Amino acid sequence: MNIIDKTDEEILEIAHPMWDDLIKYSNKGQYGKFIKKFSYDLLLGLNEVEVGKQFAHSELARNLVEERDFLGIIRRGQHVTVLYRVRSTTREGEWLGRMVLGYERGDVRIFAASIF
Repeated sequence: MNIIDKTDEEILEIAHPMWDDLIKYSNKGQYGKFIKKFSYDLLLGLNEVEVGKQFAHSELARNLVEERDFLGIIRRGQHVTVLYRVRSTTREGEWLGRMVLGYERGDVRIFAASIF
């Protein structure tokens, strides 16, 4: 199964709740719940110490507005990239949120996630 074959609506039914969970658990600093839907390869590549530092010290990562603005979907190969406009409760301005989704062992997983 290839996620790029899904309609935008089908992708968003999956992506929005996953993104909402990332924001919620980032704000709470709950690392275990934050990585719950990550792909195996992404988990292998993570440096848990560095991610832990982000949760402990990043003002942005701990103060994200839960409301999101969906910007678009990019399809490439076996993955889709879902883009969001992100805001902070403590910092002025806007950021780009990016989440890459694909299938792993029959389940949709997060292959990358970032805010920049």
